[in-house]
Amino acid sequence: MCIRRLFRSSDLQQAWRAASLRCIQCWWRGAHRRTHSGGSAYRAVIFDMGGVLIPSPGRVAAAWEVQNCVPSGTILKALIKDGETGPWMRFMRGEVTTGDFLQEFGRICSEISKTSVPVDSFFSLLTSEQVTQQFPVMTEAISQIRAKGFQTAVLTNNFYVSSGKSFFPLDRSQFDVVVESCLEGVCKPDPRIYQLCLERLGLQPCESIFLDDLGPNLKAAASLGIRTIKVDDPEIAVKELESLLGFSLHWHIPNTCSVRRSMEIPKDALEKYLKDLLGTQTTGPMELLQFDHGQSNPTYYIRLANHQLVLRKKPPGTLLPSAHAIEREFRIMKALANVGVPVPRVLELCEDSRVIGTPFYVMEYCPGCIYKDPSLPGLEPSQRQAIYTAMNRVLCQLHSVDLQAAGLGDYGKQGDYLPRQVQTWTKQYRAAETSTIPAMERLIQWLPLHLPKQQRTTVVHGDFRLDNLLFHPEKAEVLAILDWELSTLGDPFADVAYSCLAHYLPSSLPLLKGVSDRDLTQLGIPTAEEYFRMYCVHMGTPPIKNWNFYMAFSFFRVAAILQGVYKRSLKGQASSANAEQSGKLAEFMSNLAWDLATKEGFRVFKEMPAAKPLTRSYHTWGGPWSLLSPKGTRSYSSVPHAPPAHASKGVLVFSVEGLSPWARDLYDRLQRFMEQHVFPLEPELQRHQASVDRWTPSLLIEDLKEKAKAEGLWNLFLPLETDPEKKYGVGLTNVEYAHLCEVMGMSLYAPEIFNCSAPDTGNMEVLVRYGTEEQKARWLTPLLEGKARSCFAMTEPQVASSDATNIEASIREEDAFYVINGHKWWISGVMDPRCQLCVFMGKTDPQAPRHQQQSMLLVPMDTPGIKVIRPLTVYGLDDAPGGHGEIQFENVCVPKENMILGPGRGFEIAQGRLGPGRIHHCMRLIGFSERALALMKARVKSRVAFGKPLVEQGTILANIAQSRVEIEQARLLVLKAAHLMDMAGNKAAALDIAMIKMVAPSMAYRVIDRAIQAFGAAGLSSDYPLAQFFAWARALRFADGPDEVHQVTVAKMELKQRT
Repeated sequence: MCIRRLFRSSDLQQAWRAASLRCIQCWWRGAHRRTHSGGSAYRAVIFDMGGVLIPSPGRVAAAWEVQNCVPSGTILKALIKDGETGPWMRFMRGEVTTGDFLQEFGRICSEISKTSVPVDSFFSLLTSEQVTQQFPVMTEAISQIRAKGFQTAVLTNNFYVSSGKSFFPLDRSQFDVVVESCLEGVCKPDPRIYQLCLERLGLQPCESIFLDDLGPNLKAAASLGIRTIKVDDPEIAVKELESLLGFSLHWHIPNTCSVRRSMEIPKDALEKYLKDLLGTQTTGPMELLQFDHGQSNPTYYIRLANHQLVLRKKPPGTLLPSAHAIEREFRIMKALANVGVPVPRVLELCEDSRVIGTPFYVMEYCPGCIYKDPSLPGLEPSQRQAIYTAMNRVLCQLHSVDLQAAGLGDYGKQGDYLPRQVQTWTKQYRAAETSTIPAMERLIQWLPLHLPKQQRTTVVHGDFRLDNLLFHPEKAEVLAILDWELSTLGDPFADVAYSCLAHYLPSSLPLLKGVSDRDLTQLGIPTAEEYFRMYCVHMGTPPIKNWNFYMAFSFFRVAAILQGVYKRSLKGQASSANAEQSGKLAEFMSNLAWDLATKEGFRVFKEMPAAKPLTRSYHTWGGPWSLLSPKGTRSYSSVPHAPPAHASKGVLVFSVEGLSPWARDLYDRLQRFMEQHVFPLEPELQRHQASVDRWTPSLLIEDLKEKAKAEGLWNLFLPLETDPEKKYGVGLTNVEYAHLCEVMGMSLYAPEIFNCSAPDTGNMEVLVRYGTEEQKARWLTPLLEGKARSCFAMTEPQVASSDATNIEASIREEDAFYVINGHKWWISGVMDPRCQLCVFMGKTDPQAPRHQQQSMLLVPMDTPGIKVIRPLTVYGLDDAPGGHGEIQFENVCVPKENMILGPGRGFEIAQGRLGPGRIHHCMRLIGFSERALALMKARVKSRVAFGKPLVEQGTILANIAQSRVEIEQARLLVLKAAHLMDMAGNKAAALDIAMIKMVAPSMAYRVIDRAIQAFGAAGLSSDYPLAQFFAWARALRFADGPDEVHQVTVAKMELKQRT
């Protein structure tokens, strides 16, 4: 299909770029071969192997030395040592075994570098498939040379490998003569080996051209009268060879290349089959090339006598269910041709796998133009408009086909196209899955819940795109619609949306170019909205509102296709040489699909009718022991009768009553644990925190941790998006966790008890998201088990750290280590004796772009050079045992493998870490506020002043009312942000996260302040948690970004919005 065809071989990309300036000749149009004038005296081309046909040993060595920290030039010096009598030349003459050579060669390398050199590793790389792939430009040239009747030969200094065979990784059938030094006992530049090659070719020296990358070898050949070409760059060398031979060495069938080894088919059997089919008795050779597009079903160009054909076949190997149905391609094109839809003329379907190994069909090769670049470079705006209009009209023609008249009434199931497609592509993705793609997991849940109702059933192409259309070379007319593999009966709007994929892709995207960043008005290309309206006018169909759903589904399907291509590439079954690149694109496409799904969700949300006044469950608490009493509650839910299974996925759950049964059970168990174990021990925990032993972890806390773990109330914080397989956490969504986090926020000690306290939560999420398996094994596991604590070092005293790009701490690369120097402070958790890990942020490249200067390292706290200067206090509170420390890092050496994600990715990681961290703080602040308000209410009911209870004072009543309103407002905003994080991801929820970080700390600060005021002097004491709540609320107006930073963020995003 077209998506797959875009992965073309690198050696043709330059030609493609040039060809994109005009209408590109299609699959089915062959160009006349340029014929040689006959004036050339050359009859053969002789190639060296290393450095000409494959990478040279010197180039391989240079890269290997860098990777293995071997002094540059060591291998090359060892190769040339002692000249003709050295180990390398003797090895290539076959005079020593592989083992003896490696032993002597290793000794020489070690002497040169003054260190041990693993030459076995170099030799393995030198002879591996990884570096012995023939240069495509040379493969192409050899094929063209032989097609002109010239001889080809390889003359190589070669050696034996351990199997006893000579090292020759090339296809010998490309050459008439192969001369290898290890077999002949003589090496270049000895003239005898050149003469031997000429003898076997039966030629005189002046009748041959010799290509080599080494001067001495070329000089020896030239001295014999052989014409020589020095190869520094294979592309340039081929151009020089073309000038000598007088004909082109590039393919003349556009978009084709030689048949790749993994895609070869039996030519003799195919030729016999075609001669029987066509009734021709020609004795000329059959020409067979492979189209460089066609990621799914391999496609071939065939010239046999005067016939030019195209063959499509199933790929080899085990295939995904229902994929690669070439039988359906054949049927649909044959049927549509009979009703006037422009399609290629098919000749015959062969389902006998004995012919070429798989079923195939044959069609005629047709002339025409394919436009690969959707921006249509080289055309006038009016021409571009006409091309897109023709594309739109032919799609309308397809969707207007009478199914019964065309004999296609049973070509697919009637109705429910989208549900079946979502299910099919989900299965295809699961079958091809190689690693977890979070956006695909979200889409797999979201798409079935938002399916539109199908209005019409028509033939759908399934892959309708500009570059799947063959145009008339002189006018805007579609001559043929290509690539019918995904065709069926279904919802026509799916085709319309799919044809607009390019409108959402950037022009810079590798291989899959788009126009999203181009000025379409200036180009003359209709926007996606204009294109869709054009279709609706042509069809007489009213526009639909849920366009974004169709686009989200289209990109979901593309992602699934690309993942399948990638999986096949790992097995060597993909028909494109560049199929491996599809793995990276699959994740990009799924993220784009999720962005569109989010827009569709916003549209539905905005169109929802206003709900009836509802209530929310909250508690009239009198003291810490009665916090969980169900008495005195009122409840509401925005969806009181919503199915529980959906409550936590696609719907914003305002209250615990709307949680899924599983999440609600966790909530209830958490409440019971808090009531039975946490609140009763708070006085004792507070006394320990104020004692001389406060820097030693409380045994009560450790005991409660074990109980929480035993009850399954452990590591609740990791969102389902980050941990879809629930390997590390329980699998709560952000909305679900918000309700539980509020409960934990009612006690200062609770988050640690459930292993849900900062900064460990943020650090663990960083390791889950970005850590290597080795990093996870060493650091994530003990953190998840609660056996270790951690800290996060970013803030610095010398600079305004509210701007993370200001940080000055340095990370300098030195041999196998990074060396850290810097001064950090307000490092929460660093004072804890259990703190074993510091996630350190510093600058690796001050000259890089502003947001690519920083990197993050995992620094063991026992590394020499880390000095804790002092603990810091917040309003006199030292927050033992974790505390907040000031630290000096002096020449701290950390192994390179401790780098997270890679150099220059620190700011990216910090942003990913702060999103969840910020919302966790806000969730806990809601708990602070509810606890403070509950304590305030209990206090004012029990105290009398000026002759009447405080609860009857007007100012007190006003304060209670104001606190309730502010808590409810903040909670709703927090839940909305959590909902967006679940449905759209952290990036899409950035505005809402910034808003809650502005709102929640200030709200809690005010609510707690009112409670302190109602308590009087007691509110300032440690007898109640209010003073510590107050200190934390105030501190959180700085932590994870000061209010001003979030205000600027919100304002800028607000000003960007359209009015």
